[in-house]
Amino acid sequence: MSYLSDLNTKQQYKAKVKKTKRLTPANTEEIREIVLEVGSPEFKCKVDQSFGVLVEHKSEFGNEFHHRLYSVADLPETKNGNANITMLVKRCSYVDDFSGELYHGVSSNYLCDRQVGDEITITGPFELPFKVPEDKNSNLILIGMGTGIAPFRAFVKHIYSEVGDWKGKIRLFYGAKSGLELLYLNDKDGDLTNYYDEATFEAFHALSPRPHWEDPISLDAAIEERAEEILELLNYSNTYIYIAGYEKVKENLNKAFINIMGSKEKWDNRKAELIAGKKWAEVIY
Repeated sequence: MSYLSDLNTKQQYKAKVKKTKRLTPANTEEIREIVLEVGSPEFKCKVDQSFGVLVEHKSEFGNEFHHRLYSVADLPETKNGNANITMLVKRCSYVDDFSGELYHGVSSNYLCDRQVGDEITITGPFELPFKVPEDKNSNLILIGMGTGIAPFRAFVKHIYSEVGDWKGKIRLFYGAKSGLELLYLNDKDGDLTNYYDEATFEAFHALSPRPHWEDPISLDAAIEERAEEILELLNYSNTYIYIAGYEKVKENLNKAFINIMGSKEKWDNRKAELIAGKKWAEVIY
């Protein structure tokens, strides 16, 4: 497992904001889609990679650089010799458990405040823990929450737009607090719905039972509702499970897979096989 502090940030690039738009309504959590143009032709980024954003900020220890990774949220394009990459950013804040003070996320607020034409510093690209399989017969169970939809949106578009002739099943489970926050799967921004006609692709939504509370999104229920098919996919050796999203959902997902497999022992054994075969990966934040 690699850590943020282990990544090489010496190689840096300047990127200009080409587009920034809010995807969520004003009365919900702010999530923005930002398109960057990297002003260095040597910078190349693929759909199964991430890149870093470096933000200088003042702290009690002096000036520091804040480094955060973001998955590519769309197919990278090259325009005028420069890479154009898309990212999703959720404006974050948190209350300190000890002091009760409200703190704003450094990178997320910095990025959400950028305007078209502003320049930022990026690093990378870096490898994601999951890859698009080379075997077109592979099955993919993709589980994303919030901005965790980013890498899977890029995966799905890449598979059907660039790879083609995909034979395996792709099942996307995506959770949000409310229907208004289902990115790329709603009436306004629904480009993932373009692939509903693909015989191998299906997408399923899961929402929070009480969107104004901190209840976990009911992804476990959405998965268990399709227990028969999930169990069938788990019986194949070429099935991959990728998860991107919030830490607090992991426990519920684990319970769902235990129920589907019939016992904790069976699920622990199957998960160990997936991990050993590099067919299980997660990005948790």
